[in-house]
Amino acid sequence: MELKIGWLYPTLMSTYGDRGNAICLQQRALWRGIETSIVRLDRDCDAKTFEEVDIFVGGGAQDRQQEIVMRDLQGAKASAMRAAIEAGVPGVFTCGSPQLLGHYYEPALGQRIEGLGILDLVSKHPGFEAKRCIGNLAFEIAASPLAEELQAMLGKPAVIIGFENHGGRTYLGSVQALGKVLRGYGNNGEDGTEGAFYRNAIATYSHGPLLPKNPFVADWLLQKALERKSSQAVSLEPLDNTLALQARSAMFKRLDLATLANTP
Repeated sequence: MELKIGWLYPTLMSTYGDRGNAICLQQRALWRGIETSIVRLDRDCDAKTFEEVDIFVGGGAQDRQQEIVMRDLQGAKASAMRAAIEAGVPGVFTCGSPQLLGHYYEPALGQRIEGLGILDLVSKHPGFEAKRCIGNLAFEIAASPLAEELQAMLGKPAVIIGFENHGGRTYLGSVQALGKVLRGYGNNGEDGTEGAFYRNAIATYSHGPLLPKNPFVADWLLQKALERKSSQAVSLEPLDNTLALQARSAMFKRLDLATLANTP
């Protein structure tokens, strides 16, 4: 069985090195003997390519690049991606790409950029005079059933660590928040929420990239993709995460979250 990892507009939306999420997914699959391929979902592909994807990966972009993407991600492509997410295709969307999935993004300069409307959220830039949301980020997964499934996998509540760097502020409607902020700004620096979760789609401002710092999220995405493709329950072989756990422990201490230092 082969998993196709669909990388959204890699040339235009890779501002913060979030290609590492695609690499992490592919490597953790290969270590388990699962064949994978990375498919570039860009201006040269058609809607059918979107339909064949098993996992979506989206990264960040500057406002200009994001506008170019949204001009292309219309019509049949948009319908295919919307249908895939509604059908439960898992995905991880970081930094700018969650704004694409929302209703719209209002940049500091220029016209509103309309989104796909998959997630009930909006994003707005408060203006160039406003302080950017920059720094290390830690939050506890709160969305259901993701929180329960990760806790069953880890034996304790799942805490994400990452790095955020965004000018836009995101405000949620009826969609679930991905998590509750422990350190950092999160969606808007006001309401304590971070990211969004819908079906099997994870949207977050946390990058760095996200998955190497939080390998259990990568495993959850792989498990969901395999279960959807095979139509049966899947149990992944454990991997040696020693280096990732050491890095997480060091970061928790740096963020004055010492009680979480031994959290998987």
